[in-house]
Amino acid sequence: MDSCIRTSVEGGVATMTIARPPVNVLTLALLRELGGCLERLAPVGDLRAVVLAAEGKHFSAGADVGEHLTPSYRELIPAFLRTLEAVASFPLPVIAAVRGRCLGGGFELVQMADLIVAGAGASFGQPEILLGVTAPAACAMLPRLTHRGTAAEILFTGEAIGAERALACGLVQRVVADERVEEEALSIARRCAGLSAAALRMMKRTLLATAGLPRTEALRAAGAVYMDELMQTADAGEGLSAFVEERTPVWRHR
Repeated sequence: MDSCIRTSVEGGVATMTIARPPVNVLTLALLRELGGCLERLAPVGDLRAVVLAAEGKHFSAGADVGEHLTPSYRELIPAFLRTLEAVASFPLPVIAAVRGRCLGGGFELVQMADLIVAGAGASFGQPEILLGVTAPAACAMLPRLTHRGTAAEILFTGEAIGAERALACGLVQRVVADERVEEEALSIARRCAGLSAAALRMMKRTLLATAGLPRTEALRAAGAVYMDELMQTADAGEGLSAFVEERTPVWRHR
């Protein structure tokens, strides 16, 4: 079976490219391959960031509709949700680079990234309702990422929104010219690559540990990660000492 995901690692940055043009439909095989790639990358000690991109003019038209039918959906949906969780819980920053259409399961996939860089011509939507079904991950995630009313509009109407509106709604973090999407995403990732992998992992762990908690519990959880885990790393001591000594830190990524 041909690979659906191209993966490369350079200078502490992994680039994972969905390679199923023209619209990069998310099949069960592709989802399993993507999850496997993330599993292999997660323990790489000096990795600092991941860029998730797609080949061609469009990021993804979504999951394979044929695989949603009975009985295939019983295998597809759990695999899809497991892959989304693998993206969301990846221990380092994940930056999605989106050009063209990003619809259905494709939009749900990038909702799990830490940052989204969108091309000016990109569009985002959950058209599942037009087929008489729901967007399970988007129902859970969109109200966490934007205003509830905006989430409801996207989900209930099935209409796509453009990149600038997605930026205004907080669904994407940067909008650039279409031809500069991957370049901009890699620029952010390379900035992370100049930092401590250990500190980045602790930052991601803190974000995940505090998500959705009441303020007091979130502060307690964040403090516990800092005191009990972060300050046990070599890089925390190195970074603080380098600042006091007015020198450039030498990261050991542990």
